[in-house]
Amino acid sequence: MTDRPAPSSAARTQVRPVDAAGLVLLRGSPGRPEVLMGRRPKRASFLPDIYVFPGGRLDDGDRRPSGFPERLDGALARQLAVGNRRRDSMPLLRAALRETFEETGLLLAADAHVREACDAPAIWQAFAALGRRPAFEKMDFVARAITPVSSPRRFNTRFFMADGGEMAGTLLGDGELEDLAWRPVERMWRMALVDVTEFVLREALQRWQARTAIGSRPAPLFCYVNDTARVRPEAHKRRA
Repeated sequence: MTDRPAPSSAARTQVRPVDAAGLVLLRGSPGRPEVLMGRRPKRASFLPDIYVFPGGRLDDGDRRPSGFPERLDGALARQLAVGNRRRDSMPLLRAALRETFEETGLLLAADAHVREACDAPAIWQAFAALGRRPAFEKMDFVARAITPVSSPRRFNTRFFMADGGEMAGTLLGDGELEDLAWRPVERMWRMALVDVTEFVLREALQRWQARTAIGSRPAPLFCYVNDTARVRPEAHKRRA
């Protein structure tokens, strides 16, 4: 038997990415859109002092139904199934709405007659208190991004987008994002952004300006090969 070389230290310490979700919120006219973003604190262990969209990793609670009707476009569901080991993609959308509510105080809501659910998680209580429901059907899937293999913290993130003009609530988050504000997109190119954020913002902006129908445009995969950024069409990818 031929001896195999010992795995490198990089291979031994490779971190498996965890599921995460983010939400890009754009509002205004196609010619002068605004985007909602905030800056991660300097003390943050991941992307410190960088401007990002609201979002974060999935929690256990995201895997449980919201208690509201959960409508998802068929084409969107098929896109989300790519690279998703779970058959149910709803936890990703729930996580995006929950993280957005926690970090910004805003809710993507639709009219509905609902009763207050006192024992539900805070995000769903907030919808119920407004007498409205989560508007899952108004979320489009913009892109999937996977953190480089060399990173000590890795995420398999699905970025969604929605119309910021339809958000309910008052802009006031939990402090996780500093300098949180609506800003003209043109200003953001001069802010501290990482490559994946720039890519996702451009993808979302193109859809916003073209008024692309939800689910009609495939979401690409933004990943890294030997720490070099690559963009691949998810429609051609069968496994994560």
